[in-house]
Amino acid sequence: MGPERALLDPTYKIIHMNPLLELKNIECRYNSSTVVRDLSLRINQGALACLLGPSGCGKTTVLRAIAGFEPVYGGEIVLRGSAVSRPGYTLPPEKRRLGMVFQDYALFPHMDVASNIGFGLRDASKEDRRQTVARLLDVVGLGGLGKRYPHELSGGQQQRVALARALAPQPEMILMDEPFSNLDVELRERLGLEVRDILKSQNIATILVTHDQQEAFALGEMVGIMHQGRILQWDTPFNLYHEPANRFVADFIGQGVFLAGKLLAPDTVETEVGVISGDRAYPWATGTKVDVLLRPDDIVPCMESSLRGEILNKAFKGASIMYTLRLASGSKVLALFPSHHDHAIHEWVGIRIAANHLVTFPHEGGI
Repeated sequence: MGPERALLDPTYKIIHMNPLLELKNIECRYNSSTVVRDLSLRINQGALACLLGPSGCGKTTVLRAIAGFEPVYGGEIVLRGSAVSRPGYTLPPEKRRLGMVFQDYALFPHMDVASNIGFGLRDASKEDRRQTVARLLDVVGLGGLGKRYPHELSGGQQQRVALARALAPQPEMILMDEPFSNLDVELRERLGLEVRDILKSQNIATILVTHDQQEAFALGEMVGIMHQGRILQWDTPFNLYHEPANRFVADFIGQGVFLAGKLLAPDTVETEVGVISGDRAYPWATGTKVDVLLRPDDIVPCMESSLRGEILNKAFKGASIMYTLRLASGSKVLALFPSHHDHAIHEWVGIRIAANHLVTFPHEGGI
């Protein structure tokens, strides 16, 4: 297809461009144990992606394999169209032109901020190095702090220095391993958004490894949910939350509970809280026993409703309150109410189900 197609169809470039990074069915081992198996993904220039999963799922091993610190025992890693890892061959990390940001920042304590940032620019002239450091200090919001030492900075500032140092050699991709885990929650959220803006402004592809879904959702345009060395779903944060591919993803992402139900139609389920219809059709036969996922935001206050729940617990979250409710049947659900709906423990409140994104799986006892 000619270049005019790329101009007329905005999706053409996204679908047909060669990826910056491609993992093709890679396998990684630790001692004699396989920790990553048959894993594939593609990252384009400027994309922000995350590998999200519990400890021990293999996500850091994948990042280290991309960086060149770990070999692959199956498949291959292709960077800029050339294989950099395959069984029996691993291109050294320093030849991959990738930036790395570690969990502990790994700053040199005896060097000031400017020297830390310019450490990877030893082949540049003194003036080029000075200009690059000054520019990056401004980019990460640390202008004027080049003469300070790491111990004189806050944790958030140290993380910015680590990011600037990774950006200095002008890599096409940054790899980040749990970069915000040492920060408090509020700073982690704010810095995550700021880092995202910095990386997008520099058009640098990024892979973030984390076990914190809020962190992954704040930074990642695409997120891969990992479990036991595999990616179970590679999708947008919105789809992972509203359209999980399997029960593990549904349990891992967000909060919620499963209620037993029966399929009345491809998009309609009968449950103890009433008949729920959504925007997804399921292929199972009418009458199939299913489990329906209800998120806290699927349950909204409705004081005149005949469907009621007893408040067992409440957690104030500022703009909202998370309630744990016990239904008349004894089942428990979570409900997220606006904070002006302030109710007492053991009070019975009216609720309505607003689950437009119907998420249903075969009953754990089988279809």
